[in-house]
Amino acid sequence: MDVVMNLLFNTPIGLLSLFTIGFIVAMGLFIWFKLSKMAGEK
Repeated sequence: MDVVMNLLFNTPIGLLSLFTIGFIVAMGLFIWFKLSKMAGEK
């Protein structure tokens, strides 16, 4: 597990992977809140 954390936090591709996962989660939450707000207006 230590090797995985080292690769994830200390290499450029690991940091890019973390950023990508975080961006997709944030984008999904934004779309979910936006759609739930639009569905409540009708």
